[in-house]
Amino acid sequence: MKTVTLIGKPGCHLCEVARDTIAKVCSETGATWEERDINQDAELYRKYWEQIPVVLVDGAQHDFWRVDPERLRSALAG
Repeated sequence: MKTVTLIGKPGCHLCEVARDTIAKVCSETGATWEERDINQDAELYRKYWEQIPVVLVDGAQHDFWRVDPERLRSALAG
């Protein structure tokens, strides 16, 4: 089973949209997902602060800024 990680921060509109998309796609595919706050992790902040929201699939960067649901479904199916 694949795991999707959303890296974002509170109050980020794009993060809210990404969260909704990820929750829906994971619900359809059976994948698990988690959310990490970029403000709580110095390493995540250093790597991704200009790109949030960032989406990882099994720890590898998949998307940033906007989440394409079809692309995410394909990544979770493969």
